[in-house]
Amino acid sequence: MSATNLPMLFRLDGTVAAVTGGDSGIGQASVRALAEAGATVVVLDRAPQEGEAVERITVDVADAEAVRAAFDAIAARHGRLDILVNSAGTAIRKPALDVSVEDWNTVVAVNMTGSFLCAREAARLMIAAGRPGAIVNVASIMGLSGGGLYPNISYQTTKGAIVNMTRALAVEWAPNGIRVNAVAPTYVRTPFIRSLLDQPELMRRIEEMTPLRRLADPEDIAAAILYLASPAAAMVTGHTLPVDGGFLAQ
Repeated sequence: MSATNLPMLFRLDGTVAAVTGGDSGIGQASVRALAEAGATVVVLDRAPQEGEAVERITVDVADAEAVRAAFDAIAARHGRLDILVNSAGTAIRKPALDVSVEDWNTVVAVNMTGSFLCAREAARLMIAAGRPGAIVNVASIMGLSGGGLYPNISYQTTKGAIVNMTRALAVEWAPNGIRVNAVAPTYVRTPFIRSLLDQPELMRRIEEMTPLRRLADPEDIAAAILYLASPAAAMVTGHTLPVDGGFLAQ
């Protein structure tokens, strides 16, 4: 590949992408990145917002029937699906001894089951169409490390599950030309950690723990997602890419 053609490796012209949790944070930044790369983007969210000129479908990712209907709607309208970004997520930050079964099940349903249901439906469409595709899951540094600045057992457990689910699905669907990867972000400046952002001392500690001495911006994570979704990563599958400013290198 000549240097003059390198930018084309990151183009997604003619593709259709679905992004769960696409109306905020990492998901929203991913929608912008994929659209700027040429993809037609469909946002899947529990409460889609007015705004960017992309298609929106209201769906609870933990509801298997609703997820099936949402992906069927994408296929009916666009005739294809090439990319899925699993960005929908939730957290209930409590010490393990204080986490109720209801709390646990809520986080598992969205983070783990929701990611699986959406990946399964995306793969179903890709396989039925006989086309290759790319699935990018959003894990976390907490899925690769037991550390953290606060107890968050259900979140850490589900994000760890996403790491191994990514590997398992990558192997299973490789014969179909479907690549499955994940990103593992550090703390990202999004509404998801608003309560932490309001604590200057805690923010200082996080920055001090990070070799690059800053939190990530949503665009930092979206750039990695774009890479994994693009032809530039054609030989990459089953990989979880930390986007963490060196946090896990220590």
